[in-house]
Amino acid sequence: MHNIRRSALSGALFMLLGIAATGFLKSSLRGQAPPASAPVFYRDVLPILQDHCQSCHRAEGIGPMPLETYKQAARRARDIARMTASRKMPPWFASSDVGHFANDPSLTEPQITTLVNWAFECTLEGTSRDAPAPRSWDGGWNIPKPDYITKMSVGVEIPARGDVDYTYEIIPTGFKEDKWVRMAQVLPSSPQFVHHAVIYIRPPGSDWLHGAPIRTPFTAPSLKDENLRHQSHWTDSDMLLVYAPGSSPDNWPAGMAKFIPAGSDLVFQMHYTTNGKPGADQTSVGMVFSAEPPAQRVITLQLTNDSFVIPPGAENYPVEVRGSLPNDATLLSFFPHMHLRGKAFEYNIVRPDNSKEALLHVNYDFFWQLSYKLAEPRPLKAGTVLQAIGVFDNSKNNPHNPDPRKAVRWGDQTYEEMMVGFFDIAVPAAMDKQKYFLRQTPARQ
Repeated sequence: MHNIRRSALSGALFMLLGIAATGFLKSSLRGQAPPASAPVFYRDVLPILQDHCQSCHRAEGIGPMPLETYKQAARRARDIARMTASRKMPPWFASSDVGHFANDPSLTEPQITTLVNWAFECTLEGTSRDAPAPRSWDGGWNIPKPDYITKMSVGVEIPARGDVDYTYEIIPTGFKEDKWVRMAQVLPSSPQFVHHAVIYIRPPGSDWLHGAPIRTPFTAPSLKDENLRHQSHWTDSDMLLVYAPGSSPDNWPAGMAKFIPAGSDLVFQMHYTTNGKPGADQTSVGMVFSAEPPAQRVITLQLTNDSFVIPPGAENYPVEVRGSLPNDATLLSFFPHMHLRGKAFEYNIVRPDNSKEALLHVNYDFFWQLSYKLAEPRPLKAGTVLQAIGVFDNSKNNPHNPDPRKAVRWGDQTYEEMMVGFFDIAVPAAMDKQKYFLRQTPARQ
């Protein structure tokens, strides 16, 4: 098993701890001129916060505190230094030894040093003339102002305690013409309750969940029709996008987009968890459309193993799944999904001689389920075998383990487990998901 990198103490952190130990605090510099090289907020710190932190830490962002002004950052300066020097922030869990990813928010050593020196030297403000242009945020959206926003018509009431069955809500788009979606984002109104969300595209004429309520939340047990109850647990409909805490919005390369046929419905699949306080959620989806039809269509696929049994007390229990691509495709991104016992996840290409090429290795964190977007999309030939391996920690050493005495199987709730390796591919624009899975018959010689 690949040795997943756990964030080591950087040189900046050693410096931070040394400064703290010697009592070199801001108060000791009062009355003295600061060094000319000392970092200042507007010139040195704000650009780092804008590029690496404010996507979450801003007004209406998901971060617990905004970091947009000097006063806001100065108040949290030492927390910022400690969290970045330990590489707990910004969150990123991919091994640096495997792959390069376009959405890697990790700070460089010089950037960490700047934040540490600023926090533990003078916490200087500088002059606003040196500030970069402010970032433009449209409410809670991390994409440009959406061309189209829809949300669940009826909010879902969430109890203080207990399990919440997967909740569905079918929302007609009302699209009179086909739409190509270049960017998309899920925006829960109460993210503290959302374990994950999947937004499915139900094209016109689809039999999936035909007869289920429209614009009204429902769960599988609430459906009277047994066939509908079964359908709520499985579909081959394409996904618009998948959301979990910390995941990035979809933002596809030029010439690529997701396709929503005219007259389609969006099916919100919401998994809520309770936290001791009652609440409600009414999740929205925002989309930015492509200005013209793209050359390639993006499809979300998955490698899933739902037949595992994790023994009680197992500390490093691997669960594997593999599958071959039916047709050529361009690999774009990954989204591993596990629950509280998830420890590590990897994607590999398995060659004909059974050797492997590593694509992604992550030190999995249930509370920050990130997507990993390849810096360079990877063309793959039909027949390429992809493998996903999830490693679970069902031992007492896992502080999040609900019960290390129990064997664990697949299930919807967080005290159960899942092993899903989502991944996105690009195919010719005229090819839909069903056509992609029609394997080509080799020509006879």
